[in-house]
Amino acid sequence: MELPDFILPFYYLYEMNKYTIVYLAGFVLAVACAPRGPQHPADKTTFQTSRAWSEHIDNRADAVMVYGVGGNPSDRNGRGLSLEDRLASWKERGYTTQFMTGIAWGEYQDYFTGEWDGKWHLDEGQVQMSGDTIWHGRMVPYIVPTENYLSYFKERHIKRVIDAGVDAIFLEEPEFWARSGYSDAFKREWKDYYGTEWRPQDESPEATYLSSKLKYHLYYRALDEAFTFAKDYGRSLGRDIKCYVPTHSLLNYAQWQIVSPEASLASLPCVDGYIAQVWTGTSREPDYYNGVYKERVFETAYLEYGCMASMTAPTGRRVWFLTDPVEDWPRDWADYKRNYQATFTAQLLYPQISDFEIMPWPERIYRGFYRTSADSEERTRIPKDYSSMMQVMINAAHDVPVSQSKLSGSKGISVLMGNSLMFQRFPVHEGYDDPQLSNFYGLAMPLLKHGVPVEISHIENLSYPKTLEGVKVLLMTYSNMKPLDPEAHSYLAGWVKNGGHLIYCATDQDPFQKVNEWWNTGDNRYAAPSDHLFAQMGIEAGAMEGTYRYGKGSVRILRHDPKEFVLKERGDTLLLEAVTAAYGPIEEKNHFVLDRDAYKLVAVVDEGVSDEPYRLDGCFIDLYDADLPVYTSLSVRPGTQRFLYDVSKAPKAPAILAAASRAYDVKRTGHGFTYVCKSPVETVNVTRILLPSKPVKVLVNGITSDYEWDPSSKTCLLRHDNLPDGVTVEIQW
Repeated sequence: MELPDFILPFYYLYEMNKYTIVYLAGFVLAVACAPRGPQHPADKTTFQTSRAWSEHIDNRADAVMVYGVGGNPSDRNGRGLSLEDRLASWKERGYTTQFMTGIAWGEYQDYFTGEWDGKWHLDEGQVQMSGDTIWHGRMVPYIVPTENYLSYFKERHIKRVIDAGVDAIFLEEPEFWARSGYSDAFKREWKDYYGTEWRPQDESPEATYLSSKLKYHLYYRALDEAFTFAKDYGRSLGRDIKCYVPTHSLLNYAQWQIVSPEASLASLPCVDGYIAQVWTGTSREPDYYNGVYKERVFETAYLEYGCMASMTAPTGRRVWFLTDPVEDWPRDWADYKRNYQATFTAQLLYPQISDFEIMPWPERIYRGFYRTSADSEERTRIPKDYSSMMQVMINAAHDVPVSQSKLSGSKGISVLMGNSLMFQRFPVHEGYDDPQLSNFYGLAMPLLKHGVPVEISHIENLSYPKTLEGVKVLLMTYSNMKPLDPEAHSYLAGWVKNGGHLIYCATDQDPFQKVNEWWNTGDNRYAAPSDHLFAQMGIEAGAMEGTYRYGKGSVRILRHDPKEFVLKERGDTLLLEAVTAAYGPIEEKNHFVLDRDAYKLVAVVDEGVSDEPYRLDGCFIDLYDADLPVYTSLSVRPGTQRFLYDVSKAPKAPAILAAASRAYDVKRTGHGFTYVCKSPVETVNVTRILLPSKPVKVLVNGITSDYEWDPSSKTCLLRHDNLPDGVTVEIQW
């Protein structure tokens, strides 16, 4: 074929350069497709609010979960704009926008008052024995999630938010109060589920257990239906809707006597993950150790986050860890700050987790009035030093990576827990009590207080090989929970046979041992579920206290309920001896230390094996101090925590090492460094910047600014007011 004359020059040019063109195309493709390492997700950090964007709450997280089609029942000021307008206000400011609402309560008055289907549904609230409905707010009952309610919820709420453009839905707090279960709606659900007439839960241990199982089932079904609908509806529009469950830890729900599906949700294909709703309000719940009943916020938070990490780690589901700089209960600012530091430290001690909900309800944090001290009734907004420190921590949460580092201490010791912990909490039967969940804390708290980074394993996850991966010693009891199916025992027996060491602590005398369940019905005639477990390993029913070999492993039976190990002084001696016999000598200490990239975390426990502080030498920035001081040596006393930046691990200068605002457009130009930083109005930015040498000029929005130079760390400390629209900083050296 002959080419037209006007084409010939282009053809000859191509022939001469085609190999160069092919090479360059291949190079560009290779670069584009090359692995880039972990990418920062668009919602690594997030928060929830019912408000539209405002300059006072613009905390610069990656994403925002806009709350409720009709707002938040607790926020009467957050209802001026529609859901669509609130979403748009945040999106315009660069946020990834998502949606959150309650599944067990919310602004659903149109359902209860009959606006939706012409029928009143107030009989579908959760009702306690007195006949009183349990309320979350005015005309906002805690809900028995009937099929009719779920039809309303899907049509009026799920469909609307997807139509509004949301691709991630968070349905929080699937909660059924243990003390409830007396409403007409619940009685109808009982008959549908069990095929028998309703039984009041205070009647017997079995009625309590059956009532809790039904509550558990109802919210499992509710989330399954709501999320399946969301995903199906999204697919019909060509969109992939992500579905998450913000939930308290199993530990907290059991303590607060609430029933929720928890770990079982991880088996649902429609659930993409969780938010671990752990904060001062949950972690300050008092517990017993060494015979003393008191708050142990750091230790409880560490165990709560452990519950949530263990729920998701074997399944690969995503989880965000939440902290709250205040809490639901009004207290003073010093109390909030102290306990925020304890919970923030605890969450970062799980190096496999790097996604965070940095706060709930910024409107109450930045704009709320709380006491200036514990002994004063004077109230004020958040102190400037606290808001600065909090924003330093928020920016660290943006930066902190997943880490392969391990928390200091003897590894591979775990406590088994299961969802049925929530089934035996209310009411008390036959005089058998488990004060403040002491049958759980009796296994976990002695280990923490002796410096062991104790892990949590979920009985519901035993079918996943990773659940007991790396576990050498597993502690368990059936004094406070029961296995929901026999398969769990096959996995436990197989783990022991392959070399695991199981320590079983229980008298098996609690009244729930004899409820009508799988271990004593059909072909099974076991007096206690532990007898079925022991039978898998050739151990006789009702075995006496002692050590039994099975395969390469062992079973140590202690005929003591674990609560005995914490309810009296030095009650944990027997437990610690059993752990040492199975594990070998443990590293006894009073501290936990973890390095995550350039960040160092230190927590020193009180009531431990020593009253000595933990000492460090090096060059560290103290991130829990709003002045961001630099230390070459410091000590951490028992009962406190530190969050430090190790300057020796900093990136090449210039670099922002810590800041109370988020930096954008960071650039180096010869002997200069510029960036734009953003944070809420009426807060103060404090920034520590690593530089090649002492600055000769620092400009803030074009005006010469004072600064402090620290020659030991080669860092510049800069202070100025924050602005949501940005402050431009220029440094020359």
